[in-house]
Amino acid sequence: MNKEIIQFALLFVVILLAQVLICNHIAIFNVAVPIIFIYFIIRLPISLGKGILFSLAFIMGLCVDIFADTIGVNALACTLLAAMKHPIFYAYVPKDDKTKFLTPSISSMGVAVYCKYLITMVGLYCLMVFTIEYFNFAEVKEIVILAASSCLLTFIMLLAIDSLIIRKS
Repeated sequence: MNKEIIQFALLFVVILLAQVLICNHIAIFNVAVPIIFIYFIIRLPISLGKGILFSLAFIMGLCVDIFADTIGVNALACTLLAAMKHPIFYAYVPKDDKTKFLTPSISSMGVAVYCKYLITMVGLYCLMVFTIEYFNFAEVKEIVILAASSCLLTFIMLLAIDSLIIRKS
């Protein structure tokens, strides 16, 4: 158990630093922004209590907000993502004793199921963060373009990160 806690703490720090030092300064064609820090929330074990899950998601979002100067946008979106984690996970995976203790990854869920879970989580987060950021439905076309392009870029990057982590383990 201690080894797993150390791994998640290290993942938290590494992903947070990568997001604020590198990814926050990337905007491909001024529309696609990589949002890799949500991988931490996506990767947390399903057996984790909701209070801890919400707290960790909020702290991660707040840390990104502090460095990105976005005044709570990511904290809110991360907390909402944490609230949707279990329903989305169980939409693709049957709810039984085996899946209760899963840590979502390619190796534990299989490529097809994990990709569906990952694209849903990433798409939901991107849609939430850009909607909250704009807070105006008059710009629906721009919100959809930003969310879709960022979702695709983030999805590809998170698949690459997950495959690298699996390969090292």
